[in-house]
Amino acid sequence: MRGDILIINENHRKAARQVVDIIFYKIKSKKGKFVISVAGESGAGKSEIAASIAEVLAEKNISCFIFQQDDYFVYPPKTNAKMRIKDIRHVGMSEVKLDLIDEELKTILDGNNKIKKPLVIFEEDRIDKETVNLENVKVIIVEGTYTTTLQNIDQRVF
Repeated sequence: MRGDILIINENHRKAARQVVDIIFYKIKSKKGKFVISVAGESGAGKSEIAASIAEVLAEKNISCFIFQQDDYFVYPPKTNAKMRIKDIRHVGMSEVKLDLIDEELKTILDGNNKIKKPLVIFEEDRIDKETVNLENVKVIIVEGTYTTTLQNIDQRVF
């Protein structure tokens, strides 16, 4: 999500190093792309840990791309907040296009390196599209509250 501000501290970096230490051999041994899900409650530090994992892997010359669940909400952020107030049934997994994330991950794992994905522009309360080239990317990190429910994941981090 464009406009998301990350505040990364040593706890995030330490957690990322521990995760990478545990799964590095899996990443190196898998042919093709490796997909990591980073999930947790709101405010738990998912975005910061995902970014920190990408930094640790970059130090090991492994390129990453981070997909943010926040880009896959049905409605843009301010509209979504209004929908939640209007009707509590708008809260939860149904607010997110998890099926689209899974579909895009499958497409990537099947060898398609260019994906046109949603991109939330927070300040403008709108959802745009962006094309990403993943040709030289080894690790895909998907971060968000519900990302452990996705099918096309090699390693789940909670």
